Amino acid sequence: MKTSVIKVEPYSFEIQTENPFIITMHHKDHYPKGTENDEIDVDFTGRNKGSDFSGKDGFSMYHGIKVPGFPVHPHRGFETVTVVLEGLIDHSDSLGTSGRYGFGDVQWMTAGKGCQHSEMFSLANHDNDNPLELFQIWLNLPSYKKFVEPDYKMLWHEEIPKFEVSDEAGKKTMVTLIAGEFDDYKSLKPAKDSWAADPDNHVGIILFKLEPNAKLTLPERSKTMNRNLYLYRGDKGIQIEDQWIHPKSQIKLVPEDSVVINNGEDEAYLLLLEGEPINENVVQYGPFVMNSMDEVQTAYRDYQVNQFGGWPWNRPDPIHNKTGKRFAKYVDGRIEVKED
Repeated sequence: MKTSVIKVEPYSFEIQTENPFIITMHHKDHYPKGTENDEIDVDFTGRNKGSDFSGKDGFSMYHGIKVPGFPVHPHRGFETVTVVLEGLIDHSDSLGTSGRYGFGDVQWMTAGKGCQHSEMFSLANHDNDNPLELFQIWLNLPSYKKFVEPDYKMLWHEEIPKFEVSDEAGKKTMVTLIAGEFDDYKSLKPAKDSWAADPDNHVGIILFKLEPNAKLTLPERSKTMNRNLYLYRGDKGIQIEDQWIHPKSQIKLVPEDSVVINNGEDEAYLLLLEGEPINENVVQYGPFVMNSMDEVQTAYRDYQVNQFGGWPWNRPDPIHNKTGKRFAKYVDGRIEVKED
């Protein structure tokens, strides 16, 4: 019997995605209240200082020491799409640009020919806990764009399309459209050099929140794309055809089929990643995604020689706590400030 579900498998912190995506990280941490400097006072007993992925006491420091997160590190050859569901991130990079974003905002950063950046999980709440949840999605670049100028673009949550769709029983699904199109809505434009910038590449990054017992239909799409759904929260799970699917599952779907998702008796939260593959050889090694190992080795040599422009900040893990507001400072000098 024909089925629209190709396979279902569990996922953990690192989600194995499909071309044109490289990998996705799902962070969910419950940080305590921050100090007056938006830092953390933590006992490192039972943690690997500088590389803490322990989840001890409900959170990890990752590569941070005073601030959890990822101090300065390089990238080349791909993009990061950072979708923050809860919490704040402070961005700094080797171009001198910076920003603070979170609580539904999305940063679309093109590493291109190479840049350094830091992503620190600023603990701006000094009176209560600082829960954090985000997806960081690595999206490949085709060979002819792997050496574009690095840049980033903010998709502020106030501007990202959000809308409800209802099933025949009136049950609702909230849709957050980060990339692509759904139900006659179109997303904001991604970064200009992205694979997602060409609509013929059918790149979709969409969040769904289903009410209990709601039904959601994913429309049929291009048969040549890759389409994967991730159930990242929902105690009762979802049903597709005759298969019951539990939380923390990756579901590979037949893209040319219309797929009906039946929710259980709890809210369900889903991430959809889909798009036409980049039909080139992919070699990912650490922070670089190129077309050959020779190109990866060249990236390492270039980084050792010029540090991709150096690091203009006075610490490897800058945080931006002067105003407390969300903002973005771009390479052309523009500054956007968002009121909370």
